[in-house]
Amino acid sequence: MHNFKDLEVWQKSIVLCKQIYLLGEKIPKDQKYSLTDQIQRCAASIP
Repeated sequence: MHNFKDLEVWQKSIVLCKQIYLLGEKIPKDQKYSLTDQIQRCAASIP
């Protein structure tokens, strides 16, 4: 294996990250900025 992008675990982490970003859009607006921002930063560190 010469490329980390070929790893199944990496591919699944990208899918998970995208799903978390989509779920973040469904958070109520009164909690959106602080909570969504933190969740999305954590999700970006997964892959």
